[in-house]
Amino acid sequence: MKTEDYNYELPEELIAQTPLKKRSDSRLLVLDRDTGNITHEQFKNIINYLDENDVLVINDTKVIPARLIGSKEETNAIIELLLLKDLGNDEWECLSRPYKRLHVGTIVNFGDELSSEVIALKGEGIVKVKLHYKGILLEILDRLGSMPLPPYIHERLEQKDRYNTVYAKVNGSAAAPTAGLHFTKELLNEIEKKGIKIVNVTLHVGLGTFRPVETDDITKHHMHTEYYEMSESTAKVLNDAKKEHRHIIAVGTTSTRVLETVMQKYNTFKECHGYTDIFIYPGYEFKAIDSLITNFHLPKSTLVMLVSALAGKESILNAYHEAVKEKYRFFSFGDSMFIRKNK
Repeated sequence: MKTEDYNYELPEELIAQTPLKKRSDSRLLVLDRDTGNITHEQFKNIINYLDENDVLVINDTKVIPARLIGSKEETNAIIELLLLKDLGNDEWECLSRPYKRLHVGTIVNFGDELSSEVIALKGEGIVKVKLHYKGILLEILDRLGSMPLPPYIHERLEQKDRYNTVYAKVNGSAAAPTAGLHFTKELLNEIEKKGIKIVNVTLHVGLGTFRPVETDDITKHHMHTEYYEMSESTAKVLNDAKKEHRHIIAVGTTSTRVLETVMQKYNTFKECHGYTDIFIYPGYEFKAIDSLITNFHLPKSTLVMLVSALAGKESILNAYHEAVKEKYRFFSFGDSMFIRKNK
């Protein structure tokens, strides 16, 4: 399977640079998973496509201001670190730039409150560092760090909270689970009033989600691990839904990866946590989800491959061409897609 098969043409002006004033005012392309039929909607009307007794699964991870810019102690060279994974004991896995300027023992200062020491070089721009600080790290990051917006966003984000979902609560992500950015608290309340259960999982978004595919053969792509959790109460709701043949709808590819990881591993949902490097591409047999709410993803990305596995590559690329033609907004702050399985 060739990476180029998941490419599509996207005019640069369709890459959303800022979030809409109201989250749920984004557009929604509804794609029938079985027929490939397309309906154009607004996200606030998604409730009309959800049935009583459906289960909606959200990812409650919270993006931290994980992008730090400092200076190398020996030379004052500018170094950027993106905190990806908390390894415990104030050790973090980070994406670094420029990687070639770092070696074991390098100290990078981020002002008086925070410094880092490189303790391992892991390749692909990844370093392991030990953080040195006094006080509470998250408070220091709030002061010194910035939200790790993707490189295709060039506008300044006026409000930090707009790169988090309204239900974000578990600190640890290096990127937002963007499918959830369209929900407002009011819309979530309406959904629950309709009889739809909302349950949460946690997946801290890191390189596994947003690292580009750089191999010609997609099966040679290396997925990085990301931390996930599923609670006992979430597992019970999902298992009951499976027994009663009620639909499970994942909000985002990150929620999907948790649900499919757990089901592949245990053949049931259960309370658990760990790291996943699951890579879903066409040929994959879904065991956990029926439908998926997601955004429009980068060409040739693992996420385009995941949605192609769910709805079929031809249907997905056709939907993307239609979205381009209709001038949908793409990527993190862009519009939404609902890949829906008929009942």
